[in-house]
Amino acid sequence: MDIGTTIIGAGVVGLAVAARCSQDHKNVFVIEKNEKFGQETSSRNSEVIHAGIYYPPNSLKARLCVEGRQLLYALCEARRIPFRKCGKLIVAINKTEEDFLASIEAKARNNGVEDLQYLSGDQVVRMEPTVRAVSALFSPSTGIIHSHRLMRYFVAQAQRNNVQFVYRCLVERVEPLSGPRYRVHVRYPDGQTEKFTTRYLVNCAGLESDRIAASTGIDVHVHQYEQFFWKGEYFSVVPAPGTINHLIYPVPLPNNEGLGIHATIDMSGRVKLGPNTIFLPQRSYDYTVDAAHRKDFFVAARRYLTGLQLDDLAPDYAGIRPKLQKPGDAVRDFIIQEESAKGMPGLVNLIGIESPGLTASPAIAEHVVRLLP
Repeated sequence: MDIGTTIIGAGVVGLAVAARCSQDHKNVFVIEKNEKFGQETSSRNSEVIHAGIYYPPNSLKARLCVEGRQLLYALCEARRIPFRKCGKLIVAINKTEEDFLASIEAKARNNGVEDLQYLSGDQVVRMEPTVRAVSALFSPSTGIIHSHRLMRYFVAQAQRNNVQFVYRCLVERVEPLSGPRYRVHVRYPDGQTEKFTTRYLVNCAGLESDRIAASTGIDVHVHQYEQFFWKGEYFSVVPAPGTINHLIYPVPLPNNEGLGIHATIDMSGRVKLGPNTIFLPQRSYDYTVDAAHRKDFFVAARRYLTGLQLDDLAPDYAGIRPKLQKPGDAVRDFIIQEESAKGMPGLVNLIGIESPGLTASPAIAEHVVRLLP
């Protein structure tokens, strides 16, 4: 079988790429190892539409987040995808943290986020009576989205453009051919194997994208494509609706290992705390939530949520982020690379697509299409 464009992975980024790519390309296939779309990182996150505050200036994360956020809000309004521009408070609870707010604001402005507002402690309390802070930055352009509805929209758009979805199909390896073309070797749950050729190949395999890149012959260590798994657990807050009306974030952790235990709301008003950051050196698909971590979550959130009680917290779910950094490493940018320089034209690798991947997804799709010959 000969295919025009193959997209590996049906997470939110792969789906956005499929919807956009199929506007210009014919004979597009999406290959997904799970039973349906969005079963991994795309459905196990905070569902936040990020403004683009924290990322290094001129990075892909910064640029594509800002572009993606604007595209995403416009898309939600036009297509009635549930969202809420609820805003976010980045709260400082002491003078040391307060000093960091100025640097956060400066970085945000460099990234094109110009609507941050400085709030005093009294202003914070008027907005959120249960929040403790000496000051805060308010981001009115941060919001939340129904991520599953967004993915359903991308699937529907792709199918209208005659994209074919193949689920429960694991890509074992990719063999570069002359032409240039690629032979993709796949395996089904019953053990049956198959292979097909494709002209263009977009690797949106999420947690396995470095493995797919390595199978083409790319040395992931030399090119720093190796991913590392970081688990993030979430706890729900039982007396949920009406507890808070905005997203509440602490001052972030060093090197963006995480943004700290923050409080978010979903479209139903349910309050969640998380995620934490747990390095998984064995790259295990561990989605368990350790109930013993409840006290750690409580202590972290109690610093800024005054009415919280330990018994309010219940284990909820966990996700895994594919980061390009180990503990102690400096923050890394997205890798979105067309591989002509490595002798593989028409292959685009997307590696280390963690947060803000959901927000950036429509902008990532536009970027990928521009990279394809």
